[in-house]
Amino acid sequence: MSILTLTNVGHSFGDFDLFSGITASIPNDAKIGLVGPNGIGKTTLLRILAGLEVSSSGTVTVSQGTRIGYLRQEAMEAFAGRENTVYAEMLSVFGDIKVQEAALQELEARMAAGGASMEGFDELLHTYSEAQQAFELAGGYEYETRIAQVLYGLGFEREEWHKPLAQLSGGQKTRALLARLLLEQPDLLILDEPTNHLDVEAIEWLEGTLRAWPGALLLVSHDRYFLDKVVDRIWEMSRAGIELYRGNYSAYVQQRQERWERREVEFQAIKERFLKELDYIKRNIARDATTNMAKGRLRRLVREVRVVQAGGLQSLLDKQWGQVMDEVSISEARWGVMEVEQAIKSLESPIRRPPKLNLRLKTTLRSGNLVLRSGPLEIGYPGNLLFRADPIQLERGECAALIGPNGTGKTTFLRTLMGQIEPLAGEIRFGASLKVGYFAQAHEKLNPDHTVLDELLSHKHMLLGQARNYLAQYLFRGDDVYKPVRLLSGGERGRLALALLALEGANFLLLDEPTNHLDIPAQEVLQEVLEQFDGTILLVSHDRYLIDRLATQIWELREGRLHVFAGPYAEYVAAREAAAEAARQNAAAQRVEARRNQGSDRQSKNEARRRERALAEMEEQVHRLEALLAQIEQDLQAASHAQDLARVQELSAAYAQTQATLEQSLDAWAELALTH
Repeated sequence: MSILTLTNVGHSFGDFDLFSGITASIPNDAKIGLVGPNGIGKTTLLRILAGLEVSSSGTVTVSQGTRIGYLRQEAMEAFAGRENTVYAEMLSVFGDIKVQEAALQELEARMAAGGASMEGFDELLHTYSEAQQAFELAGGYEYETRIAQVLYGLGFEREEWHKPLAQLSGGQKTRALLARLLLEQPDLLILDEPTNHLDVEAIEWLEGTLRAWPGALLLVSHDRYFLDKVVDRIWEMSRAGIELYRGNYSAYVQQRQERWERREVEFQAIKERFLKELDYIKRNIARDATTNMAKGRLRRLVREVRVVQAGGLQSLLDKQWGQVMDEVSISEARWGVMEVEQAIKSLESPIRRPPKLNLRLKTTLRSGNLVLRSGPLEIGYPGNLLFRADPIQLERGECAALIGPNGTGKTTFLRTLMGQIEPLAGEIRFGASLKVGYFAQAHEKLNPDHTVLDELLSHKHMLLGQARNYLAQYLFRGDDVYKPVRLLSGGERGRLALALLALEGANFLLLDEPTNHLDIPAQEVLQEVLEQFDGTILLVSHDRYLIDRLATQIWELREGRLHVFAGPYAEYVAAREAAAEAARQNAAAQRVEARRNQGSDRQSKNEARRRERALAEMEEQVHRLEALLAQIEQDLQAASHAQDLARVQELSAAYAQTQATLEQSLDAWAELALTH
């Protein structure tokens, strides 16, 4: 069942058509990834679907009662005018449950106070039982746990829970809005770049949450690994509409290539058929017996050729002749045989692939087999140790991926390798015949006062035409080459930096976040080029898809140490997950073993015994109170049947008091168990 349907939706700004002809539907359980080049209108389409903008053409139909939640890329204004803290904002999602909770507490107070007749008390008890069941079904005993899980999962430390929303940074507000949406559980969740402002741990938590999402999901992301883990279909957006693909991102890439190849074959077959049809017409148009037939076939051929010229190849392939007739009015132009022949020969393939960087990274010098080796290292600045490193070794043709949270020293390590900073301890040895190329995350080597063309010519002397042709390979065409560097977007600066890197002929690449600001088509090209590079790579990146495709070993910065995993990323993830699962499974056994530890510290043993004894006593008290509550309930039912009003009032008060004591004991037991 579809909960949202788009029919021929388009959007324009004046005479400029941003996109048009979008027809698709969202089933109630679909998880859709929306992809396409930057500037194609993905965010605009999401805003139209969320009801924040109105399309210039077409219709959007939403099923009755469908709740839509929308996360914009930057949520600076998401909580304007709201004075809540982070936790209070999350609590506001559960307003109905809080009302139910207050009603239960009122019923408990009335039962404890007594004063009702026997029939009145029976009715009160029945009302309380129904209200309690409804409260449980609504998640009344779980909502606080859900809030804690979501806030922790998205990287909010407990001390941030009570921070006013107005004091949050833009990234924190975006995460808070995402947390609220996840707690609200709308029928259709629309997310625009949800992994922005999240570290890898939070992204992995979000992947697991969205995989189990009970409703429909539509998201835009440049994180291909994230798309692989979350979505089950892809919408590829272009100016002319949306192409639909089944499966995750990797399946989409394979299907897209197959679709391009198939359509190219179909186009060539159509073109060949046109030429054969034209040959028949040329041979028969002057013969009296067949002239009328040849003229009729010529009119039909004109119509079909013009359909292909207008981008309507698919209607021909699907044999939708009525659509062909509607798309082109042949009264606009009546061609003769020569005009038709020229038009057929000049037909270009209507298969429009995204513009690609023509990037080549070639080495001009072969390095030795050993590229890099070190013993134990200490990396940082005098008086500021960032991390210690295990011994490392990198050989020609390998790719090491350096991963870890921001601020742990990854860029500092690259600067150390380039000799800009000395290690605090240890020595790094390089192999023979190395030529190092460095791609800086901030592109600080680019001169902001240069034009794109000037920046290229400052790195290598070229003739003007040669320089412009070279820049065109990196999508700087026409007047783009005269654009000042300071006015370039992040993606344009990245493309320019890659163009300059390709000139160096390096055999050892140090890449610091090379896919930042690149859209998915550009990321795909960069990946292909790096896969074919015959040198050695040290890659610093949060792009797990790129790491998964390139890395032969993983260098992980964690808790002040660089750990080396000698294997690809998939094996690293599997080993990490296996270790985490083993740790979870063995946690209870380890605690028991720790309690039984017969260490020499008598005070520690006494403390362990005291905690164990206290926990056992608390468990016994909880069991005793549960048994007492059950007995009171039985006695209460018996007193009700016997119509002993005084006894019922007495037992009601005892029931409420015992239940309150039990809840306090359970809280105390849980706190003691966590510290045990």
